[in-house]
Amino acid sequence: MSGDSHSTQGFHGPKAWVVSLAAGLVLGWILSLVAPARYSESPEHGAPPPTAGHGLVGGDSSPRDDAAHPDGFELAAAGDPEDGSTVGFIPADESSVPANDDVEAAHHEQHGAAPTIPLWLVVPFAALLLSIALMPFISARIWHQHFPDFAFFLGGVTLGYYLIAFSQPGYAHGMPYGAYMMKHTGLEYYQFIALIGSLFVASGGILIDVRGRGRPIVNTGILAFGAVVANIIGTTGASVLLVRPFMRVNKGRLRPMHVVMFIFIVSNCGGCLTPIGDPPLYLGFLKGVPFMWTLTHLWPAWLLCVGLLLAVFFVIDLRTGPGDAPDDGQAFGVSIKGFTGLLALALIIVGVFVDPFLKARTSAVEGIPVGATLQIAVAIGAYLIADRHNHEANEFNFFPVKEVGLLFIGIFATMAPALGYLSEHGAQLGLDSPAKFYFATGSLSAMLDNAPTYLNFLQVAFAANGLTLNADNVHAFLATPFGMHELEAISLGAVFFGAMTYIGNGPNFMVRAIAETGGLDMPSFFGYVLRAVVVLLPILAIVWLVFIL
Repeated sequence: MSGDSHSTQGFHGPKAWVVSLAAGLVLGWILSLVAPARYSESPEHGAPPPTAGHGLVGGDSSPRDDAAHPDGFELAAAGDPEDGSTVGFIPADESSVPANDDVEAAHHEQHGAAPTIPLWLVVPFAALLLSIALMPFISARIWHQHFPDFAFFLGGVTLGYYLIAFSQPGYAHGMPYGAYMMKHTGLEYYQFIALIGSLFVASGGILIDVRGRGRPIVNTGILAFGAVVANIIGTTGASVLLVRPFMRVNKGRLRPMHVVMFIFIVSNCGGCLTPIGDPPLYLGFLKGVPFMWTLTHLWPAWLLCVGLLLAVFFVIDLRTGPGDAPDDGQAFGVSIKGFTGLLALALIIVGVFVDPFLKARTSAVEGIPVGATLQIAVAIGAYLIADRHNHEANEFNFFPVKEVGLLFIGIFATMAPALGYLSEHGAQLGLDSPAKFYFATGSLSAMLDNAPTYLNFLQVAFAANGLTLNADNVHAFLATPFGMHELEAISLGAVFFGAMTYIGNGPNFMVRAIAETGGLDMPSFFGYVLRAVVVLLPILAIVWLVFIL
């Protein structure tokens, strides 16, 4: 799916992006006049009163929470830790804790009143996700030429409304609520796209040359390797590196189901062990989930899911037979070229840890994305010095990362009010068990992009427990059994169900396009869904029965 393959006629490109953004900003300004902001009386935004059932201060403890807190301690949040408040365990009997009027007064001096997020402000977010899901099938030509216009226009609507309607000063550090939230949204987008883009670019300079003929054992080994390496270089990087060698080694016997299973395993389910593995988990890492948490808690479910998928693939490949390509008798072998690309991948991974390392030693870098900037610099260097033969053999081009980068500008911007609304109303959705979070997150991850879906349901889980989604609260949340199990369910639902459709995860469409470019007639959107329902969904149900129920 190369950007060069589409018509260059018509008004599109950077000029159209600017016009779309300007139109969105104007519409946001008009909406701020028609529907001005309403501010809540409480200065604490995003932390609704604790609800019963989770053992939070102010609610009735359920048996589960009594077991979780045997020493009579309950989880409590004090304010907005992004701006200096604290979270921790306090005695369940609040009468034993003296009120600290000085601390409370100081906290109120830091934070002004926050606006109430209206439901209609989520419309741009929903419109953008529906566009991503439906427009490629309505008109692929229009979508490939104008998808940035959709993102910039809808993102501009939200940006304009936030900056103008939510402009009452003094929310945090002297900034209005709208400017404060857009600043943090921009920073998170920069960190997100720096990792995704740099992994993609560095991987494009690495050539994996596979010799010999594809056989069930060989192919299963390639997919198993992909499921592991996806956690090191991301599902996008692993897909880019391995899909073409996988296709070459199966020349003459390659079937659409081979590539479908590749998408299931390498492009999705394999990447749930580290935040690098899949975009949803990296968003969680940016919100404060410890880097090693996913590996420590998700590996049993990963092993079961990937193991069952590999077993199913082995049977499918065994039934495929030798195919019609002549056997040249060449022994199986693998060679890897592109040392600079491998070195760049290592440095990009190191970049993930730079900001936490610096912040632990100095406050001077607070809010400065040093690690993300390092990743971008490494990717630029890797591209400039990469062997052009490797790029040509990989058919490398920038369109896939361009598509992700431009779309996610709009996704991150329009997602802000969705997160704000869920923060206020998440406790009313009735998601009160890991099983409900697993299937709710999974269902939307299948039809929409799994990264924002993960973040939205993580917000719901926190709102249901009277907490704001930020790093300090995440650590306290994960210290409780119910918090740990709910995040496990959300993480597994987002990553695994992202394989249910072509649009569930970024690499899915990219792998499909590469396969079709190679001459393979891939299933339609609904043909792919049918295969996912028959093969993948029963395995995800087994994961639910074993680990979530």
